[in-house]
Amino acid sequence: MATRGQVGTTTRGGEVTIPVGDAGLPADVLVPAGATGVVLFAHGSGSSRRSPRNRAVAGVLNERALGTVLVDLLTPEEDRVDARTAELRFDIGLLADRLAAIVDWMGVEPTLARLPVGLFGASTGAAAALVAAAARPERVRAVVSRGGRPDLAGRALPRVAAPTLLLVGGLDEQVITLNEQAMAELGEAGELRVVPGATHLFEEPGTLEQVAEAAADWFATHLRPPA
Repeated sequence: MATRGQVGTTTRGGEVTIPVGDAGLPADVLVPAGATGVVLFAHGSGSSRRSPRNRAVAGVLNERALGTVLVDLLTPEEDRVDARTAELRFDIGLLADRLAAIVDWMGVEPTLARLPVGLFGASTGAAAALVAAAARPERVRAVVSRGGRPDLAGRALPRVAAPTLLLVGGLDEQVITLNEQAMAELGEAGELRVVPGATHLFEEPGTLEQVAEAAADWFATHLRPPA
C-alpha cells in the first residue's frame, strides 16, 4: 500500500492509497484516540471524498471517537470519463464491489482491523453501501443513508443485516417515497427518519447538523469493539 501520512492510535490523519483490484483509490483516514469504530463514506453521484457535506459529518463522528475513511471510489481516469458520460456514478455494482474491497482492506490494516465498521452513504452511494453491507455481514455493523437511493440496492436489501438508518429531507418528497419502499424490503433492520424542512442536499440551516448528530448517535450505539 502506498501511503502518504501516518495513521496511528492517537488522533492522527493521513492520505493513503487503497489497493482495489488494479486500481489505487485515494482516501483520507482519521482515527481519534480511543476510537470505538470506523465509518467508511460512500459519496453520491458526481461527488468525491472532498464533499463538504460528508466532511462536516465526518468531523462530528471524529468528535464522538469514531474513525472515518473518506475515499474516491473512481480513479482519476474513471472520474474524467464519468464527468463526460455520468455512467459510472450509477454503476451500483462497481461501487459496491469497491466498497466491499475497502472493507476487506480495513480488516487487515493494523490501525483499523480491531474496529467495527459502519458505512455512511449519500445519494447513489447509499445504494452501494447497502449492497456492500449485504456482501460483508460479518464486518459491517451499521449503515446510515443521507438523502439516499436505497431502492437502487435492489435484491440486496432483504439481505442487509446491519441496523440501517435512512435520513431523508422532509421536502424531498420523491426520495421519501423511494425510502419508504426500501423500508418494506429492509424489514426490522431499517429505520426511517425525516428531517423537517430539509431538501435533498440538506442545505437549509441546521439540517445537516441534525444529520450529523443522528448519524453519530446511530454509529455510537451500534459500533462497539469486541470486549
